[in-house]
Amino acid sequence: MKKSSFLALVMGTVSGVLFALGMCMALLPEWNAFTEGVIFGGVGIVLGVVTALIWCKMESKKLPKLNGKNVLRTVYAVVAVLVLGVGMCMCLVWQQIIWGTLVGLLGIVMLIALIPMIKGIK
Repeated sequence: MKKSSFLALVMGTVSGVLFALGMCMALLPEWNAFTEGVIFGGVGIVLGVVTALIWCKMESKKLPKLNGKNVLRTVYAVVAVLVLGVGMCMCLVWQQIIWGTLVGLLGIVMLIALIPMIKGIK
């Protein structure tokens, strides 16, 4: 594994955990930590952007272009992650196991569909 890939893996994992923890802190009223959760989530987002910038610099790659195709892919990815999250909430919070599993599987299929959407089929 190259040093740049390992660094991106570690930094990406830390940023994802910070973001997820921040969202839990902000959205679970039992934790009573909304302000701290927003701060943790914001730090996670910033660290994720910094991770992408550092990885591009270490790999001598350019940042992705901001065009309609990439924006549409990003919006699709966000919707897919939200569908997966709703499925998880249906299972874990609302105790709707069957419907939650189906919605979660739909989100997983949507996320898998990102691979041919970005890489293409050869």
